[in-house]
Amino acid sequence: MGRTNVNRSLKSAAPGARSRRALALPLGVAVVAAVALLPSTASARPADPPGASPSAAPAADGTPMSYVVNVRPGTASSAWAKKAIAKAGGTVVIAYDKIGVIVVHSSEAGFAQTIRKAKGVQSAGATRTAPLSAQSDDAIESERPLTAAEAKAAAGKASAGQDELEPLQWDLPAMKADKAHEVSLGSPKVTVGVLDSGVDDTHPDIAPNFDRAASASCLGGVPVQKDDAWRPVAKESDHGMHVAGTIAAAKNGTGVTGVAPGVKVASLKVAEPATGMYYTEAVVCGFMWAADHGVDVTNSSYYTDPWLFNCTTDDDQKALVDAVGRATKYAERKGAVNVAAAGNAKTDLAQDEILDDSSPDDTTPVPRTVKTKDCFDIPSQLPGVVTVSATGAKGIKSSYSNYGKGVIDIAAPGGDSTKYQAPQAPAVDGRILSTLPGGKFGYKAGTSMASPHVAGLAALIKSTHPHASAARVKELMYRQADRMACTDPYDFDGDGKVDAVCEGGKNKNGFYGVGMADALDAVRK
Repeated sequence: MGRTNVNRSLKSAAPGARSRRALALPLGVAVVAAVALLPSTASARPADPPGASPSAAPAADGTPMSYVVNVRPGTASSAWAKKAIAKAGGTVVIAYDKIGVIVVHSSEAGFAQTIRKAKGVQSAGATRTAPLSAQSDDAIESERPLTAAEAKAAAGKASAGQDELEPLQWDLPAMKADKAHEVSLGSPKVTVGVLDSGVDDTHPDIAPNFDRAASASCLGGVPVQKDDAWRPVAKESDHGMHVAGTIAAAKNGTGVTGVAPGVKVASLKVAEPATGMYYTEAVVCGFMWAADHGVDVTNSSYYTDPWLFNCTTDDDQKALVDAVGRATKYAERKGAVNVAAAGNAKTDLAQDEILDDSSPDDTTPVPRTVKTKDCFDIPSQLPGVVTVSATGAKGIKSSYSNYGKGVIDIAAPGGDSTKYQAPQAPAVDGRILSTLPGGKFGYKAGTSMASPHVAGLAALIKSTHPHASAARVKELMYRQADRMACTDPYDFDGDGKVDAVCEGGKNKNGFYGVGMADALDAVRK
């Protein structure tokens, strides 16, 4: 199959999703990967005609659905659109006038088709294929908690200046973060926003660095701070908490150490507790809140549900690309560096066509072949977003990590099966150790874990260069990366068969982009 640069149509060229959720690796080792947790109440919808791109199921009259309606930015356009929305049978939930995105609920079966015909409406589409419903708590558990024996052994091996569990964190020296901390821990004036499931700000490793003013729940598309709404509820996924610790777990003598342990971290809750779904309205809210509350870096370790790839040839999906794209561009204009995970399907994203057999993931998936020039993982393939691939403890691409020349911008530790890439002692697990709710710690692996390493790196660069624009921070990040040549042949399980082909040279290739993130250069250059 021919190759093409998937970035050429949408993602800006750099120099040089749902959480990337849980899948089993061999021998019971788990990895956070891009596979849906389907709601137990999922309803089926008819299949589209052969060869057609599935689109959102129309709501039956009386069944509430959620939509985004995109108009020209500004209050005048929004006011005009609100009248048309009401006439079409919709109710405005919130309007982001600065980017022209309006979140709407409607029970009218033809709402999307009707509103698209209204004057001034540039695109509109359903954000999900399942009806709106009340949430319950049923989410994934930690892939593996840290054992008491491991914690005790690690504490006995910690050297002067190390946190107790730092000897188990092989990922920090892999990107020279341990050396960077001897120079700087990062500035408390820099904040990283975690767009994810909730963050427990009472955790001893998170509390010292938590930014309450910049935190909110964005579920349903509306920001809420009341009653600490950003915190995880019972049985909610611990994914966001693990990400937050990787970025900014405090260097306080106990627990783990983040890549940038001196910066602040904010929780922007965009994953629904009941299903783990990351819907467009919540994602838009997260980026907008971050932009308007001084967040310097955002991390997105998910893809926006219910579509693994959103095709601009489909009216509904085009509207979702438009809405999230406007939000990420706005955040970057306000100074935020947006970082996202590349995904865990071990897929070459630079192919001309890709089989998507998991979408929509909130009802019944309908297999489809997507053309990469038209169809995008959002937010990771949006213009300006830093796309991160994962490496393991042996320093090569993780077995699950997506890749693709012109798609991957930079690489960072995301972990892998210990069988495939075992770390050097005293570390004992090939995955990434970080914080979990309730003062706990645990291991996860995935591009979800690689992305926050780069978000922490961006925070260190911003700390060193406080007046740098988002573009300048990215420029420094790419320039300072340690160049990595293609792994050739790439045989991660040692069975004698090539598992993936890397294209490109040492300065920019499909496995590692510009190379491995370098935290030491971030604080001294």
